[in-house]
Amino acid sequence: MSVLIFLESADSQIKKSSLEALVYGRNIAAQSGGSVFALVVGEASNLSLAGNFGAQKVFQIKDSRFDQPDAQAFAEAIADVSNQNGVNTVVLAKSSLTDSITAKLAFILQATAATNVVSLPDFSKGFEVKRSIFTGKAFELVNITSSKKVVSIKKNAVEVSEAQAAGEVVPFTPNLSSKAFSIKSISNEKTTGEVLLSDAEIVVSGGRGLKGPENWGLITDMAKVLGAATGCSKPVSDLHWRPHHEHVGQTGIKVSPNLYFAVGISGAIQHVAGISSSKVIVAINKDADAPIFKVATYGIVGDAFEILPKLTAALKAVQ
Repeated sequence: MSVLIFLESADSQIKKSSLEALVYGRNIAAQSGGSVFALVVGEASNLSLAGNFGAQKVFQIKDSRFDQPDAQAFAEAIADVSNQNGVNTVVLAKSSLTDSITAKLAFILQATAATNVVSLPDFSKGFEVKRSIFTGKAFELVNITSSKKVVSIKKNAVEVSEAQAAGEVVPFTPNLSSKAFSIKSISNEKTTGEVLLSDAEIVVSGGRGLKGPENWGLITDMAKVLGAATGCSKPVSDLHWRPHHEHVGQTGIKVSPNLYFAVGISGAIQHVAGISSSKVIVAINKDADAPIFKVATYGIVGDAFEILPKLTAALKAVQ
């Protein structure tokens, strides 16, 4: 069973989540004795990592039209590589871009798609995968029986580990239909100088317990020490204490870091839905009955204004 992994890049760097997808695809190929292919669009200064993590051949598209996130064009390009190389399974890392690509790709390939996948397939039962549903509140086991499959995995679904392969980079020019690039991007605004929430391994979030935007230095100082992204609850962004792109929750950005700090956040169900995939949740709240403690791995009952400066100082001391 040959596998193709779509490697998404940001700022000319292959994303860590895409390397996770590569490891996931490598494991599928190892079970079936198939080949491991990868596809990257544009330049990536760390492209050699693809070979380090198991890609035998890396197809690279250099076409400036792909600078805009046209899902149809990306789906057609991925499908073209798949069809030309006898690929049975395509693996993508879940992101805002691949969320738009996955369904289109499955339609073009006449494949079955499984999204939000959190585990490697169980081959003893065919091709059974576990996927997160209901905003992380439950899991579903899905057995994909079709010959072609599209799998979109959640961040931190697999451990990243190296496995040397050829990693030969091959230029590729896809055959695209007239539907490709039919949508034009008028403007694209990106945050700079920050760790993006969607890619962060550690997130430090604050809620109304911080009492006002003038106290947010407690959050940003700790995040800087940890190399973390900063987030906030919905009430905080609604009050314009913090920008909306930092809103974590069911109606904001859903995160799945290795470590999530919830500071002064009560733990409304909408917020919990956005952090349920986090591996470790640390809650800091002076209200011992706050709902956030029901989902927290570790809880600290106390005043954030006293705890955070001491915690930040302690973290600096061990660096």
